[in-house]
Amino acid sequence: MKIVKIREAVLPIASDIRNAYIDFSKMTVSVVALETDVIRDGKPVIGYGFNSNGRYAASGLLRERFLPRLLEAKPQDIVIESGDNLDPAKIWRIMMTNEKPGGHGERSVAIGVVDMAVWDAVAKIGGKPLYRYLAEHYSDGKPDRDVFVYAAGGYYYPGKDHRALQDEMRRYLDLGYSVVKMKIGGADLGEDLRRIEAVLQVVGEGKSLAVDANGRFDLKTAIEYAKALRPYDLFWYEEAGDPLDYALQAELAKHYDAPIATGENLFSHQDARNLLRYGGMRPDRDWLQFDCALSYGLVEYLRTLALLPDHGFSSRNCIPHGGHQLSLNIAAGLKLGGNESYPDLFAPFGGFADGIAVEGGRVRLPDVPGIGFEAKVALIDAMRHATIA
Repeated sequence: MKIVKIREAVLPIASDIRNAYIDFSKMTVSVVALETDVIRDGKPVIGYGFNSNGRYAASGLLRERFLPRLLEAKPQDIVIESGDNLDPAKIWRIMMTNEKPGGHGERSVAIGVVDMAVWDAVAKIGGKPLYRYLAEHYSDGKPDRDVFVYAAGGYYYPGKDHRALQDEMRRYLDLGYSVVKMKIGGADLGEDLRRIEAVLQVVGEGKSLAVDANGRFDLKTAIEYAKALRPYDLFWYEEAGDPLDYALQAELAKHYDAPIATGENLFSHQDARNLLRYGGMRPDRDWLQFDCALSYGLVEYLRTLALLPDHGFSSRNCIPHGGHQLSLNIAAGLKLGGNESYPDLFAPFGGFADGIAVEGGRVRLPDVPGIGFEAKVALIDAMRHATIA
């Protein structure tokens, strides 16, 4: 068994939206197609991967370092012991050859793109959906039947008033979501509170609304918002300060006893461990948002999950950022707490398989081999077209 070729491309996912920190006017995404010599239904097995929104395409790193290393590897060095499937851990180590520790930034994004394609190929070669493959090989063999998902949106947008914000959230409820998320920190506190109250008029209660500051606040502002938000009893208060400021996170927890969420911008198991050690996160209520597609992929995410019990957490504390189908498979196969979803944004990379509806805030997965990209026509067509040789 061998990898025949790897094709890489860049696609735009730009829009006029912004959060408290960045706008998405020039946002891009890397797409990888990893072709093997394994034949299924008369065609070679191809695994696909891409990176989550919020980080730009990693073409330079892929082309200069990681893809050449993988293509230069000997076939026996990338397969499991039996030789009948790829070995994601071995492939991960090959890509990370001659990489110094630390510096977990765009490098982790590039690795994550390839890692997603590898796992898609592994499950396809195995002839089963990835969530079942993960449950059988890395859990108790019994994947969750469905997964909790929330609708992420509520971005700042030119000309978007409170009524338009309410219409957006009402649309998410109509689609079957029970929890929605909106951005804060891109306006002053007074205006953000008015936006929150407008949304609460639609969703009915704070438990149905999460808010996300995208790391905008210093400690003083984070605490000011915490005091103002507490009466609403929100689903969570997300990423108040800089992702690596664990002291801020720990201090914030002393002033906010409702659920806090963070972790989407931590890109290694070492950074995740530091959050668990020093960030004041509370296993009985808080949420961890590590995104495997941005943090060296599922191989690294498994290391992160292995850390959780030592700090009182479980996989059920994890609701990954990104809204992509790899995290959805992980959520079902490894029993996470849920997954993010972008019903209106970052098409065609967000969302679920065609014809599978959200019901009561939960969604099922398609019964197709791999991650399930082939069950989402717009997505698989875009990736195939972008990576045509």
